[in-house]
Amino acid sequence: MNDVRTPDPGWFSDDEFDDVRRRLPMVYVEAVPVRVDDRGFVTDVAVLIRVDEYGEMRSALVAGRVKYGESIREALTRNLEKDLGLLAFPRLPLSPVPATVAEYFPFPGRLVDERQHAVSLVYVVPVTGECQPRQDALDIRWIPFEDAVRESIDSEFVGGRGQVLRAALNTITPR
Repeated sequence: MNDVRTPDPGWFSDDEFDDVRRRLPMVYVEAVPVRVDDRGFVTDVAVLIRVDEYGEMRSALVAGRVKYGESIREALTRNLEKDLGLLAFPRLPLSPVPATVAEYFPFPGRLVDERQHAVSLVYVVPVTGECQPRQDALDIRWIPFEDAVRESIDSEFVGGRGQVLRAALNTITPR
């Protein structure tokens, strides 16, 4: 195993992380950024646009690991900032209770993440600022709420994440 230490004790080296991924489920947070109207109803939903391993443009959710010693709120804040930029101004939920929980497996037949077994806490997060794609996201696409809850959205995502998006949005009271 690689013995190189990272300056942040919340991260493993690449070799250590690959080994851990093969042995333990990983905890993630995922966020569904939304815009709300003056009455508090969701009008639009943001998805990230990324290029998959085949060079195709695919939709993705804001997502990332929960680091050791990091609270869920801290992980949500860090990953929203990482994917949407500093000026997104997310309004984090008061409670750490997620809208839904997703479990990804490294084999087909369920929600899939080829790298690992992962458990993800999924939150619907209103954003009030300007969202700019960062990291490996090429763009941010805003879609009407009504389109985001249709089954046809599933084909835009990899590994069943469209189902996760719809499950999270189905916890919201429609207009």
